[in-house]
Amino acid sequence: MSEFIYLDSGATSYPKPEEVYTYMDEFYRKLGVNPGRSGYDICMEAGEVVEDTRKALTKFFNGTDPDRLCFSYNSTDALNLIAFGMLEKGDHAITTTIEHNSVLRPLYHLWKFNGVELDHIPFDDKGFVDPDDFKKKFKPNTRLVMVNHASNVIGTIQPVKEIGRLCRENGIPMAVDASQTVGKIPVDMEDLNMDVVAFTGHKSLLGPTGIGGLYVREGIEIRHTRAGGTGVRSAVKTHLYEYPYRLEYGTPNTLGIAGLKAGLEWVEQKGLDNIHGLETRLNRMLRDGLAAIEGITLYCQEDLTDHIAVLLFNVDGMEALNTGTLLDVDYNIACRTGLHCAPLVHERLGTSEIHGGVRFGIGPFNTEAHIQTAIKAVAEIAEMQRKRQ
Repeated sequence: MSEFIYLDSGATSYPKPEEVYTYMDEFYRKLGVNPGRSGYDICMEAGEVVEDTRKALTKFFNGTDPDRLCFSYNSTDALNLIAFGMLEKGDHAITTTIEHNSVLRPLYHLWKFNGVELDHIPFDDKGFVDPDDFKKKFKPNTRLVMVNHASNVIGTIQPVKEIGRLCRENGIPMAVDASQTVGKIPVDMEDLNMDVVAFTGHKSLLGPTGIGGLYVREGIEIRHTRAGGTGVRSAVKTHLYEYPYRLEYGTPNTLGIAGLKAGLEWVEQKGLDNIHGLETRLNRMLRDGLAAIEGITLYCQEDLTDHIAVLLFNVDGMEALNTGTLLDVDYNIACRTGLHCAPLVHERLGTSEIHGGVRFGIGPFNTEAHIQTAIKAVAEIAEMQRKRQ
C-alpha cells in the first residue's frame, strides 16, 4: 500500500513529535501520581510539571499571572466555562456565523433555556467578519463577544484585534476561540486585545487529546459553575474563588499536561514563523494544484492572506463523503468530510445542501510530496466523476 498521508490536522495533529511520546511515557512511569495533593517528593515533582506548564503557557500568550491560566479538558470545555460563567438571564451576547459548535451550542442553550439575548455576525464572500458589524450590535446589556480566531472549515483568520479594540472601547469582554491558531501563529493577549482565550492542546500545540484550557486577563471575572476538590483548603465548604482553582475541578489530566508541555517546547524550538511558513507554502501549492483541476470547487481560497493551512473543496456532482472514502481507500489519504461541526459556515457557503465538503488540513510534518500526491489523487477522482456524468 502507498504511504499513509495525513491531511486532517484541523481535527488533531498527527503524528506527534517523538519528544512528546517519549516525555509522556517517562513522566507517567516516574511521576504518575496526583500532583500537589501530598508532600512526598514525586507528588511535588508532578505538581512542578503542572505549574511549569502553566507558567510557560502564560508566557506564550503574553499573559501576566500564571494563576489565571486554567486547565480544562479541551477548548470546548473551556468555552463552556466562559459562556456559562459570564452570561446570565437578561444579558446579551454576540458571536459569528463562522463559529464551531463549541461556541454555537453553549450560546444556543443560554439563549433557549437561560434568557440570554444572542446575535450572530455573518461573514463575507471571502470568509471574514467585519468588525464594524459588531459595533452596530452593541447594546447596554451586551456582556460578552465570542469569536473564532481562525475558521476550522475555510481557514480564514478573523480580525480579532480590531474587534477587541471596539469591545474594550465599549467595556465589553471579548473571548476568543483559538483552537485552530495556537501553535501556528502568535496568540498575544495584549496585542490582539483579547480578554479571555480558549485553547486546546491536541491540535497545533502537538499535545495529546483531553487537555486544553483558558487564560483570563486580569480584571475579567468568570463565575465558577462547578464545584469539587482542589487539593488545598479542603475545610472550606464552597468551591474556592481564587484562580486557578476557581475554574479547575478535581484531579487534573496530569499526563495530558505533561504532553502539552513537551508539545509546547517543540513548537517554541521550531518557531511559529517557521511552522506557519511551511504550512502556508504547502497550502498555496495545494490550492493552486486543486484550482487547476476541472470540476473542482474551492471555497474562500482566492486570496490566502490571513489564512491558516485549512482548505475546503468539493468534486462537482460528488458527495463529499464519497470523495473522502475514495481518498482513504484508494490513495491512503486521511481527510475530513461533512459539516465539520460548523453548520452555519456550510449554510453560508451553500454546502449544507450537499452534506458539506472535503477538508484538507496541513500540519508541520507534511511534505511537498504529500501535497503532490493529494493533488494527483483529487485530479483522478474528478476525472472519474466527469466520465460518469
